[in-house]
Amino acid sequence: MKDFFLYGYFVILAILSVFGVHRYYTVHLFRKYKNAVKKPEKNFEKKPHVTIQLPIFNERYVTERLIDAVCNINYPKEFLEIQVLDDSTDDTSDIAEKKVNEKKKEGFDISFIHRNDRSGFKAGALEAGLKVAKGDFVAIFDADFIPPTNFLESTIDFFTDKKIGMVQTRWDHENRGFSILTECQSILLDGHFMLEHTARNRSGRFFNFNGTAGIWRKETIRDAGGWQHDTLTEDLDLSYRAQIKGWQFIYLPEITVPAELPVEMRAFKSQQFRWAKGSIQVFLKLFPTILRSNLPFKVKLEAFFHLAANFAYLLMVVLCCMMPMNIFFRYGSDSVNLKFLDLPIFFFATASVFFFYFYSEFIVFRETASVKDRNKLPVFFYIPFTIAIGIGLAVNNAKAVIEALRGKVSPFVRTPKYNVIAGESVKNSVVVSKVSKNIYSFKGLDLTTMIELLFGLYFSFTVFFAFYIKSYTSVPFLMLFQIGFLYTSLLSISGKFRNFRRQSAF
Repeated sequence: MKDFFLYGYFVILAILSVFGVHRYYTVHLFRKYKNAVKKPEKNFEKKPHVTIQLPIFNERYVTERLIDAVCNINYPKEFLEIQVLDDSTDDTSDIAEKKVNEKKKEGFDISFIHRNDRSGFKAGALEAGLKVAKGDFVAIFDADFIPPTNFLESTIDFFTDKKIGMVQTRWDHENRGFSILTECQSILLDGHFMLEHTARNRSGRFFNFNGTAGIWRKETIRDAGGWQHDTLTEDLDLSYRAQIKGWQFIYLPEITVPAELPVEMRAFKSQQFRWAKGSIQVFLKLFPTILRSNLPFKVKLEAFFHLAANFAYLLMVVLCCMMPMNIFFRYGSDSVNLKFLDLPIFFFATASVFFFYFYSEFIVFRETASVKDRNKLPVFFYIPFTIAIGIGLAVNNAKAVIEALRGKVSPFVRTPKYNVIAGESVKNSVVVSKVSKNIYSFKGLDLTTMIELLFGLYFSFTVFFAFYIKSYTSVPFLMLFQIGFLYTSLLSISGKFRNFRRQSAF
């Protein structure tokens, strides 16, 4: 029985190692194609008509900032339409409509479109706006984004190639240095946007529109079947349907659009839950079609790793249950010797994660000048915390995967933002009112958080046991799990961020 348990434990690690091998391969593809920078075939002789859509729902703190930023984009007013797609149920509607009326007086073609039923959530709002959109091209910005003035100048001419259906730019982080949590989120997103997106797009594989900071050809949206709301990631769904139809996408990592990261753990977990569940929903919906298609094998394989990646969280939860027992069974046992597997599995399953994010941050800070408000500590210091938080999300995201597999329908839960930037002090009364006392905070305690706390205590015991048996080499690895689950659960329980502020700690 003991041997069976230990072999099962290593089988799970071996499966997770496959995803580790894929991380190394992603870095290889990035290095191979990083210089394959794409340029427009030519420039438009006459500027095309562009519609900018701004889907908002209960975003009282950031709506005015968004509308002001969009109206500052350099583009002829006569060829620019702005749609504020408001589904709000609070005073955001009044704030948005007032700002829209101000901009109309300044000569902008801007409209306020309010829905009362919120059917289809964000996808429904985008589809409603698309029906009356004047532009041949549609740019989309979520409420927490601040598009640069040159956004359209930098992207629109790629559409002179009739095969191009969408252009995506890279997310930057307005409040990266605000706290340990926002630092770690930045690192996670940098890995996705700098390495994964660049590698996939420039090597001829599928990648996806990220719901914001991109621009579509309207014909592409319609040809691919329009915005559909049977998944929580309507952007990923539409992206794959469009590319299956033969449309080509462009990714521009050199063009960055700053946005505000969630400053509350519960908000961050809600966002991650939505992304995890939505990606599995898209996998179940579209991967059979991808397999049956005539697409190249490399596209099918990458689509699997992209869409199915969150299945790994189910294995992570099982691994978390088994890991402390593995330490106990192997202590003083001669019945089975699996130590020869430890090093290669560590290299692929664990070291690959550290390498991936170390390398992505190295590229971000070497090749870009867009990072603001750097911390006193080097960014690489936060990578172990990033890995720990990623582990701490295992229960939250595994639940999302299970719900997707069961076909459970859930609403699109927005991630609240508060117009908080990195330079604001934790003692600033405005920050306290925005976050600690704001109307959008997540309330109450849920079962997921309690399970995370139990895992944190479980691994705390395991760390002490590893010290007791003098298994010192396993302690740093176990502490990633201990810190990840304790940090995630305790920050969820407290609902506050003040004690975790980077400025206060260092």
